Amino acid sequence: MKAPGPLYIIAAGTLAAAAYVWWTNSQAVPTDTGSTDTADSGTTGIFEDMTSSVSNLFTSVSGAVSDPNVRAFLMMIRIGEGTAGPDGYTTFFGGSHFSDLSKHPNVPHTGGGYTSTAAGAYQFLYSTWQQLAAQYGLPDFSPASQDIGAVGLIKQQGALADVIAGRIATAIRKCNRIWASLAGSPYGQPTLTMADDLANFVNAGGNLTDGATA
Repeated sequence: MKAPGPLYIIAAGTLAAAAYVWWTNSQAVPTDTGSTDTADSGTTGIFEDMTSSVSNLFTSVSGAVSDPNVRAFLMMIRIGEGTAGPDGYTTFFGGSHFSDLSKHPNVPHTGGGYTSTAAGAYQFLYSTWQQLAAQYGLPDFSPASQDIGAVGLIKQQGALADVIAGRIATAIRKCNRIWASLAGSPYGQPTLTMADDLANFVNAGGNLTDGATA
């Protein structure tokens, strides 16, 4: 695939700035800052289309990050992944830590018979993070970017509306191929039970409307 050009990188940086505003202000929702001057054709028109596409995707997930059920679901995931502590955003697969949050570290680690580049609070594989960074305009691996990336994955699984509505058992079933620790994950790694996941969600402040465990 052709590498993103300078105009795309500018758009990504602009959107990422909105992520930092959200993170600094905790519950604030960033606004769309990716607009450009209008042109009918040529490079500027392509830039506008690309910026609009990235901006729309960014806005669709960044606004959801502050939702209480989304926050609780993210913490539920982190508990299962073993990254709920204060160092969760800098945790490698296997439990060791890194310090550079300017990018995904992309360092394979081995543990329990598995080797993985998974890193961060949601244990993103490097390949997955590359896709998310391009799709949502996330140029770093900061906690704000990691949260938005995780919500992006939830949305891609068709589970974001379920999470917001409190249909958490349904959302877990949709997301358990993304996070191997979720109940019912098919990868053979240790998982929590559905009851444990739901309890962790509620304990993190979530409002549960779907309590089915079957």
